[in-house]
Amino acid sequence: MKIDRIDHFVITARDVGKTAEFYRRVLGMEIVTFAGGRIALTFGRQKINLHQAGAEVQPHAAAPQIGGADFCLIAEGAIEEIAAHIEGNGVTLEIGPSPRTGATGAITSVYFRDPDGNLVEVATYD
Repeated sequence: MKIDRIDHFVITARDVGKTAEFYRRVLGMEIVTFAGGRIALTFGRQKINLHQAGAEVQPHAAAPQIGGADFCLIAEGAIEEIAAHIEGNGVTLEIGPSPRTGATGAITSVYFRDPDGNLVEVATYD
């Protein structure tokens, strides 16, 4: 077996609508509704499913929690422009731009938090 890519992951949200709107506005993700009114965010060939805290979809993590995610998204464009766009949407950068190591080489990253306190890293490959 050889794993090809990540298809989706789940964020447990305090307010699914607020979280979805944040990712649409700040990162340009598309909000989609699927199977029984569930909400997801799509980008590229991936998606993030949003679970409402206290009403998580089965099966789910053993201990789903608000603010427990920490992930990196790869973007296209100049990291300085990406940082300016994020800050222009009223989001405070915690770190960056800063050199890091991605899955396939050197990246430059900025870090910030979503409305639920999840740590979001957006990076570009050098």
